[in-house]
Amino acid sequence: MLSHIPKPLSFSQTPPIPIPIPNLNTPALRFSTPKPALSLLRLPLSRRPLRLAMASLSDLPDAVVSLPPNDFELDRFAQVANKVAEASGEVIRKYFRQKFDILDKEDSSPVTIADQTAEEAMVSIILENLPSHAIFGEENGWRCKEKFADYVWVLDPIDGTKSFITGKPVFGTLIALLHRGRPILGIIDQPVLRERWVGISGRKTTLNGQVVSTRTCANLAQAYLYTTSPHLFSAEAEEAFIRVRNKVKVPLYGCDCYAYALLASGFVDLVVESGLKPYDFLSLIPVIEGSGGVITDWKGHQLYWDASPNSKATSYNVVAAGDKQIHQQALDSLQWQ
Repeated sequence: MLSHIPKPLSFSQTPPIPIPIPNLNTPALRFSTPKPALSLLRLPLSRRPLRLAMASLSDLPDAVVSLPPNDFELDRFAQVANKVAEASGEVIRKYFRQKFDILDKEDSSPVTIADQTAEEAMVSIILENLPSHAIFGEENGWRCKEKFADYVWVLDPIDGTKSFITGKPVFGTLIALLHRGRPILGIIDQPVLRERWVGISGRKTTLNGQVVSTRTCANLAQAYLYTTSPHLFSAEAEEAFIRVRNKVKVPLYGCDCYAYALLASGFVDLVVESGLKPYDFLSLIPVIEGSGGVITDWKGHQLYWDASPNSKATSYNVVAAGDKQIHQQALDSLQWQ
């Protein structure tokens, strides 16, 4: 019977690796791993964007990865974005078709007290609810103590100021939220008509809470085309636009950002514009894509913007379509190099 007694276990005399004691007051997920030094790996539970630090036993610096927002965070951001749109709309409706001074900016584009006051109202909502986020507004540029932020709100209180000052309700308030340069949320808000298109990454676009979609149109010859004005194209860009305009069924003018909203709702098929600034188009991307459409530059490249204190609002040529075939036909006609 003694032959069946197990032999005593032997242990290595190597000194154990010290393991830091975690903060037990912080709720966390705990993982078990084969390596003793990692057996108490803990990830903090937080509603804020999660940053993972890749740990090792060496003295190498941590690598930090910023993860995209989850559904809970997207819902929270959408709530704030709707509050921002409400605040802007309240200001704009007070000034619409009223008398006020009109100033010219350095690029000769007009600006009014409505633009400036609305942007301040929008900024105050974001700072109150999401103070760690950066803001880039058309009127006042970068607002953040840091030189970089994972989340940046890009605001255009009145896209289509010329329409606004002439009493035409086809202007709109544009609100975009970027995560590391990519738009994950966009709003086109028409405060006078009280219409609001909301696009969120991975979800379907809605108009006042109802899902909308682009319409099918596979032939450029049957397309309805919008652009704000043919006079906004430079010489070379104008020639490219004319090639597209001559192939569509109906060319239309004078709708500003409202044209993209109509495209998302399936009333027009194509929008072609030149010289847009990032605050003119970033909010459009989630709205168009979430409704089944396509929006790129004239070369077919995806649109994004890495905003920072030193960012300059470079001009972009933009084409949006409700149907992929129409989009490709438009790109082929533009022949942009």
